[in-house]
Amino acid sequence: MATLSSAASPFCRPEEDPFLLLESTLRSVEEILLRRRGLPLRRTWIEQPYGEQEITILEEEVIPAIQQCLARVDELDERLLAQQKLLQRCELELQRQALSVQKLQMA
Repeated sequence: MATLSSAASPFCRPEEDPFLLLESTLRSVEEILLRRRGLPLRRTWIEQPYGEQEITILEEEVIPAIQQCLARVDELDERLLAQQKLLQRCELELQRQALSVQKLQMA
């Protein structure tokens, strides 16, 4: 997911890409849930920690929803990349045709 966009990019900085943040958040939540298996999860603004019921909701509903969102973003990225490649091929072909016309005119 989104690994292509995590490299250095001429388009934006990684911290400007909201889906990299979402992917990082997903990994962090999964890691926290794994490390704290069976323990309540403290929240910074709520006195009552997340218990078994809330953790189950995170695992069964929230994490899959984030994964589904990221999968859809990957589909969008793939479509845009395919369009970009097609545009690049078309531009290259136009340049080749222009060079061919120039050569014919010079001959």
